[in-house]
Amino acid sequence: MEFTGFGARFHLDERLVAAETTEIERRLRAYERGGRRTVGLDVRYPDGFTGEVMRAMAAISHGETRTYGAIADDLGTAPQAVGGACGRNPLPLVVPCHRVVGADSLGGYSNGAADPLAVKRRLLEHEGALDGY
Repeated sequence: MEFTGFGARFHLDERLVAAETTEIERRLRAYERGGRRTVGLDVRYPDGFTGEVMRAMAAISHGETRTYGAIADDLGTAPQAVGGACGRNPLPLVVPCHRVVGADSLGGYSNGAADPLAVKRRLLEHEGALDGY
């Protein structure tokens, strides 16, 4: 499914969510309006490394960030591998890959926008987690 919000378009693989498309969109709209701190849907994580990274991203609380390096340390891998898995996240916003940042920068963001870092910045600002970036 496609979701347009926060001034950008996001592609979400709704097959990985235990909810109808209308419910997914309703919750995403509520999150965008500030009525929800999380999208709060049950996710079926893919097998393998991407699923492990997605679980780590899902554990980051609203308004907080973690670095690629910190997640890499927890998973026994390299920060670049974590960044790659973040870029493959099939459920942006639902699984908050925008909360994963570089040690001294925003890092990257993959949503197909003309200025993806502006989208990441907007999402972090929405959650009050933009300090220092």
